[in-house]
Amino acid sequence: MITALFETNISSLKLLHRGKVRDIYDIDQDNLLIIQTDRISAFDVVLPTPVPGKGVILTRISQFWFNKLAHIMPNHLTGIAPESVVSAKERNQVTNRAFVVRKLRPLAVEAIVRGYLSGSGWKDYKRISAICGIALPSGLKEAEKIPGGAIFTPSTKAASGLHDENILQTEYKELLGVVLADKVSRYAISLYEEAAEHAYSRGIIIADTKFEFGLDKTNQLYLIDEALTPDSSRFWPTEGYQPGSNPPSYDKQFIRDWLEKINWNKQPPAPSIPPDILEKTIQKYQQAYEILAK
Repeated sequence: MITALFETNISSLKLLHRGKVRDIYDIDQDNLLIIQTDRISAFDVVLPTPVPGKGVILTRISQFWFNKLAHIMPNHLTGIAPESVVSAKERNQVTNRAFVVRKLRPLAVEAIVRGYLSGSGWKDYKRISAICGIALPSGLKEAEKIPGGAIFTPSTKAASGLHDENILQTEYKELLGVVLADKVSRYAISLYEEAAEHAYSRGIIIADTKFEFGLDKTNQLYLIDEALTPDSSRFWPTEGYQPGSNPPSYDKQFIRDWLEKINWNKQPPAPSIPPDILEKTIQKYQQAYEILAK
């Protein structure tokens, strides 16, 4: 059994931030070390039970997508070996689960692309027949493919413990400025469309996904954070796909569904994950990697 890494302890570098999943350390004026731990969050709360090996799977999937989509836009990877920036005794905390990345200025929004109606998008649609100010035809079902192609639906980037919220296109453009906002939305949809085509050929529907972007000192735009992982996307099997209900998934929707079933109030502290749910979650993450990236 793989030993889970809930929290890193890299004393040779300065800790900058512990996120819901990633621990970020300062290397020098140009580079950061990002380590994917085995923490898992749901409804913007970190659960107390880590998923053993999850960080390794996230790293492998992100690496696959960063490489595959690099022709569309640059990403923050440097190619520097993480083991080379920490002490010898700390290498076991970074091997196969870390990236050395460029130090960039993250944009203050999450770039969400939806190809299908699910999650908060489905809830908004049921209420007002629109998502983030984008009107959609009436009569659509849950999990139905969005007519006319994927849509860009930005959200706020909430601090740990707070909830991300969908925002209108007008608010989004006010936050970033019209030129940058349009650039981000075009890139996000291009990245999603190419990834979705590849995934579909492997038997997976990417219902939606979240991208994050950053700028360098010259205002060059980069894809940052993670890319098209089970943490940031909804992956559904094409086999048996049927609009009208929430499909089974290869992602952490499984955890969300369990939490909904036990009527957790979505406020800290989160409940521990029981062994059977934990094992099924590990299997789903591993399946996603093997289908998409191997």
